[in-house]
Amino acid sequence: MSWVGGKKALRDEILSRFPLYYEKYIEVFGGAGWVLFHKPPGMDFEVWNDYNSNLANLYRCVRDKPNKLKYKLRYVLNSREDFNWIAALHKKGLFGRFRDADRAAKFYQLIRYSYASGLDSFGSQPHSMWADFPQIDMAARRLQKVVIENKDFEGLIRHYDRSVSFFYCDPPYFSTENYYKDVGFKKEDHIRLRDTLLKIKGKFLVSYNDCPEIRKLWDRPGIYIEEISRLNNLAQRYEGGCMYSELFISNYRQTERNALQLSMFDENTGGILNEKSINDAGDD
Repeated sequence: MSWVGGKKALRDEILSRFPLYYEKYIEVFGGAGWVLFHKPPGMDFEVWNDYNSNLANLYRCVRDKPNKLKYKLRYVLNSREDFNWIAALHKKGLFGRFRDADRAAKFYQLIRYSYASGLDSFGSQPHSMWADFPQIDMAARRLQKVVIENKDFEGLIRHYDRSVSFFYCDPPYFSTENYYKDVGFKKEDHIRLRDTLLKIKGKFLVSYNDCPEIRKLWDRPGIYIEEISRLNNLAQRYEGGCMYSELFISNYRQTERNALQLSMFDENTGGILNEKSINDAGDD
C-alpha cells in the first residue's frame, strides 16, 4: 500500500545491498513493508516493527484476521463525509477505543482514501476496496511467520541484537519528521538511532535522504556511505526527470553480495572460484 516514505522505488537497490549472511532480519521502521514483502521468504527469523500502534494493529489483523478485516471493509464508502469523520477520530486519538478489526479497517480506509496517504485530506479518487482483498490475502500468507512488534527503535534493536542479526532501518528522513503521524520522531532521535546502531553486534543498513547533516552525523570509522539517485516522483509533474539523492549507510561493505555473484564463475579457468578467492573479491 502507499505510505509516506515508502520504498517501492528503491526496494531492488536495498535488497542488492543486504549482507551475504544473517539469520535474523529485523525491519525497524516497517511502514508499508515494501522491503519485507519484496524480500523472498527464507529460513531466517523475520521481524516487522513500527512505533505507529495503528499501523502495527493493522498488520496483526491482516496476518491473523484477514477475513474479519475484509468483512469490515466490504461496505465502507468512498465519501468525503465518511473520510472527514474518521480523520477527526484519528486526530483526536480515539482509534484506541475500537476493537482491533474495527480499528484496523478505519485506519486502512484512512490510508486508502487520503491524498498521498497523508491521512488528513480526502483524495477524491475512485478506488474499489474490494479490489484490495486479494492483496490482503497474499499479505496474510506472507506474514504468517513474521513477528509483528510495536516498539521504540532503541528497545527493539537491543532486544534482537545478535551477531547473526541484520537490521534494515528506514527512519523518517531528516527535516521530514512531522510528516509521520502517531510517531513523534524528533531530530534528536537521529542521533539516538546512530548511537544505538554503532553499539550493536549485528549488521545494519540505513536509508536516508542525502543532506549535510546526515553525512556529518554518520561520518564515523567503520561506516560505509553510498549515494544513489532516483526519480523524484512528487516533482515529475512540475519538473520532468528531476532526481532525488539518497544515502545507504551500513557497518559492512554493501558490495559484498554483488562481488560474490560476479566472482562465482571464473572466466579464466571456466570453473567455480574457491572460498578464499570469493572472500578476496569481497574485499576489493
